[in-house]
Amino acid sequence: MKRTLPGLVIMILASAVLAAAADRWLHIRVDEAGPHGERVRVNIPMEVAEKVLPAIHTEDLHNGKVKVNEAEFDGVDLRVLLEAVRTTKDNEFVTVESDHENLRVAKPGGNLLIQVRENKGHAKNTEQVEKVDISVPLQVVEALLAGGKDELDLLGAIRALSAYGDVTLVTVQDESSKVRIWVDSQNASE
Repeated sequence: MKRTLPGLVIMILASAVLAAAADRWLHIRVDEAGPHGERVRVNIPMEVAEKVLPAIHTEDLHNGKVKVNEAEFDGVDLRVLLEAVRTTKDNEFVTVESDHENLRVAKPGGNLLIQVRENKGHAKNTEQVEKVDISVPLQVVEALLAGGKDELDLLGAIRALSAYGDVTLVTVQDESSKVRIWVDSQNASE
């Protein structure tokens, strides 16, 4: 079978695209402190997550979508809120500083950023005992909210996330545990 140069170029590009998609891994790492603290490591190829997620059927998860209780959003239309954030320039939207905790919600570089810092004691300058950082590309958030009014489309979010390079999505650190969720091209967690 004779192959033309354009045909070979197309095959090479297609192989590179498929290899790049196949080489994306979703990682979850949980470390609990203490002598009996558990360690959890989850390393899943994104393509496997896309295939397995629709096969899981539990009380709230079906076909890659999670049912949520509308009351949990207290009458806030998340889709309208997301559209407003998506179409505005990068900005810091909410900053709350109190004796107990600090909260920041911002849009830097096309990502939705949420940071929470819980302070030890009741003074703003005391030691932080809990740190939560969530940074998700807005296109992934959009895919997550593409389901019905009372559901989150996890499968859509995984598919959207596959298009991104290395990205840390969630980090949580408190006195007793550390959690990290990220995507990269490595088949093992750090």
